[in-house]
Amino acid sequence: MIRVPGPGARVDARGWSWRHSSRIQPAVDSLDLVIEPGERVLLLGASGAGKSTLLAGLAGVLGGDEEGDSAGELLIDGRPAATQRGRAGLVLQDPDSQVVLARVGDDVAFGPENLGVPRDEIWSRVHEALESVGLDVPLDRSTSALSGGQKQRLALAGALAMRPGLLLLDEPTANLDPEGVREVRDAVARVTAESGATLVVVEHRVSVWLPVVDRVVVLAAGGGVLADGTPDAVLGAHATTLTEAGVWVPGRPPVLPPRSTSQPTATPLLDVSDLAVGRRRGLTVATGIHASVVAGRALAITGPNGVGKSTLALTVAGLLPPAGGSLEAAGPLAAGAAREPIRWKSRELLTRIGTVFQDPEHQLLASSVRAELAVGPRALRLAPAEVDARVDDLLERLRLAHLAEANPFTLSGGEKRRLSVATVLASRPRVLVLDEPTFGQDARTWRELVALAAELLDSGSAIVAVTHDAEFVDVLADEVLTLAPSGSGAVPRISASRAAVSA
Repeated sequence: MIRVPGPGARVDARGWSWRHSSRIQPAVDSLDLVIEPGERVLLLGASGAGKSTLLAGLAGVLGGDEEGDSAGELLIDGRPAATQRGRAGLVLQDPDSQVVLARVGDDVAFGPENLGVPRDEIWSRVHEALESVGLDVPLDRSTSALSGGQKQRLALAGALAMRPGLLLLDEPTANLDPEGVREVRDAVARVTAESGATLVVVEHRVSVWLPVVDRVVVLAAGGGVLADGTPDAVLGAHATTLTEAGVWVPGRPPVLPPRSTSQPTATPLLDVSDLAVGRRRGLTVATGIHASVVAGRALAITGPNGVGKSTLALTVAGLLPPAGGSLEAAGPLAAGAAREPIRWKSRELLTRIGTVFQDPEHQLLASSVRAELAVGPRALRLAPAEVDARVDDLLERLRLAHLAEANPFTLSGGEKRRLSVATVLASRPRVLVLDEPTFGQDARTWRELVALAAELLDSGSAIVAVTHDAEFVDVLADEVLTLAPSGSGAVPRISASRAAVSA
């Protein structure tokens, strides 16, 4: 098991603030906080409260004066955090942004190499780190061939291999299957327990990390600390306040949006028959898939990491060609276009199938949130008044109005996710393909995203969602398509969700 030399790092924030250069208000304001060496801290707060900004500051990756303005002090072991990069290891919300090299082994080795670790020790660390996080792939596996969940494990392995005194995790289990969540959490617990490293983890789903942390700190949306103490003390004394702030408090599920009692006509829109999918010619990741995408119904795609869920979603969206079998449009979706979505032009796709990628940054195009939301409606050549009406409605519904003029790349992970969903909703497609639509959301924004999705279903649109979010499946899905690992002998299967059964 990996061991960190020496004690864990100490963190001091003394009136620390950070404001992105494109923002009026600071992302973190007047923060006073001390974390003692070896503490294991769960950092909570509403989406946009500054959690990711604090972790980036501690890791020394916020950038220089051109990127933003800082005030106060942010220290690790009494020295400015920006000078202590070898002391802190950071796993970001977006694992793609941390992939550096083309092969898995080289990517994990990159950090220790930069710290000057001897060659023989580097590869010992690489093997230990990959084993700790449960990423069982060859060292020469292409990093571009990994699924989103596997890339999360890779990013964590890279941080562990550096043996940091301060381990910073930003939504480290957001795109993992349930077994992967437990594996990663338990690996982190083992490493910190044996090494003495200090741990700060950001996670909206509080219950996942409660067994392994000894302190909970809640950032206030307007700056400072809302609550601080042991998990029992914070969640017991401040449960109502935290729930109102959007924290996922165990035992207090979010209020679910009402669904219309009248169901739209169940018109088939896409027919999937014996489909095989893959991203490279001659290499399939899932086969034998049968499903139907129907107006007014939601199909959830589930299964372990690496079984081809995102690849299937991109194929259904008309962005990847089928590797076998057939995918054909039907009914109103096929009117005036070819039967196969892969043959459609971008304008034909725009109002037929809208896609939200697993990584929100892959679909950001404009320099402001407002301009980003207007891209689709303007491509449809809507009247300016209609464009503004759609944009303003989505800004309000998804709590992005205060960020209308902000650069989309400065948003938090949860805010980027809401923006990516909103950009597709702005074009009002008949079919919405969503890849992990709820990751990084607090309880309030999760409820609002689900409410918007429910309204789309009630209006007759169809949803195809890749997700590990059990609550999302329970509330919204009419059918669940479960994919199995290649070579397991299991075939993709369709089942009814609890939402469909209760309806």
